[in-house]
Amino acid sequence: MKTITKTRQGINEKRREKMESAMVMDPAREARLAAIQALIPVGLSAVNAALQEEWASLVGKRYAHGKEMGPWGSNRGSVYVYDQKFRLQVPRVRRKDTGEEVPLMNYIRLQQPGVIENLALKRVINGISEGCYEDATLCVPETFGISRNSVSKKWIRASARKLRALQERSLKEHDFVAVILDGKTFGENEIIIAMGVSIKGEKVILGFIEANTENFAVCRDFLNALIARGLNIDQEILVLIDGGKGLRKAVEVVFGKKAFIQRCQFHKRENVLGYLSKERQAEFRRKIQGAYEEPAYDDARNRLLTIRRELRTINLSAVNSLDEGFEETLTLHRLGLFEELGISLKTTNLLENINSSLERLTGRVCRWRTSDQRQRWVGTALLKIEPGLRRIKGYQHLTALRLAMKAVARRQDKSEVNLAA
Repeated sequence: MKTITKTRQGINEKRREKMESAMVMDPAREARLAAIQALIPVGLSAVNAALQEEWASLVGKRYAHGKEMGPWGSNRGSVYVYDQKFRLQVPRVRRKDTGEEVPLMNYIRLQQPGVIENLALKRVINGISEGCYEDATLCVPETFGISRNSVSKKWIRASARKLRALQERSLKEHDFVAVILDGKTFGENEIIIAMGVSIKGEKVILGFIEANTENFAVCRDFLNALIARGLNIDQEILVLIDGGKGLRKAVEVVFGKKAFIQRCQFHKRENVLGYLSKERQAEFRRKIQGAYEEPAYDDARNRLLTIRRELRTINLSAVNSLDEGFEETLTLHRLGLFEELGISLKTTNLLENINSSLERLTGRVCRWRTSDQRQRWVGTALLKIEPGLRRIKGYQHLTALRLAMKAVARRQDKSEVNLAA
């Protein structure tokens, strides 16, 4: 589980001056601004051409008769080009019979700032902070300064839409064969993220919930909410978790017998090593990892039992840690598909990689002020990350995974019937 801890309450004036100086001297930033400056004249030329073309279509040629509308000078106005606002002279038109002004539809459309919200969203999430945004836009002489407050409001609106889209989108169209659950800490708060793996191997971010800890009630409600949005658990599903007891219990209660729990082997290994001295950790890391890498269930289990006997003479707490969830770390082995799918589904690393990207996109936030702020940032970042996710390695064997889980479930049901008889 990765942690982002921010204690800085603000940036003093000296620090701000250093940042601004660094921004000016940054060659990459200067190159981007140079590109924007080169494109702006082209954009302004196209804007003026569009306004003049519409103006000419309304008033006709000079001295032409029979036109209902005529020219009426020009006014100073402004339009948006890309995500920046520019001054320009706007030609005016009026009706000859009533003297009323006729607005240019192109001008009205170019005055709409709706597009700026999406562009501001991209810039903020990609690293141009709200405080530096005005400095960046002011590097272009024609632009008005777009204030920090203006960008903040647009960012809030755009990120709120992203958060709502993530939290409310339907999951019915996907056929999931695995779900990965893990938590990420933001200061004193925790975000629990769920990711689904479809039968085609596609990774889909299902959603997230904010909580103080991975407690049972919160995790249960989160899983029920995913089902309400269309997560189908009519068929067996592999659930990867890091070992939190509250999360484990919630999966058992909500998913029932449909869940085949695969405990993260990495977390289990590191938990056991935490009870050993530093001198013995490297030795037992190799041994435990070697046992888990055995493709056959019996071989892996026997090697782990040998390690358990060794640990009994060293540290009983390490033995208890290994015993807890022992069989659940070998679920893929029992299903006979560790060799084919272990590289992707033996740990929660698929979600840990997403957490790393999430940290990269949100790590520069100095202080998390409110839950709304945290969730908007997380939701927006996750939706940005998702399109770049690739299919898992070994996705060709996911159909075999489903069939293997069904076969085990049938045997278990048959055993229960025989016991009841």
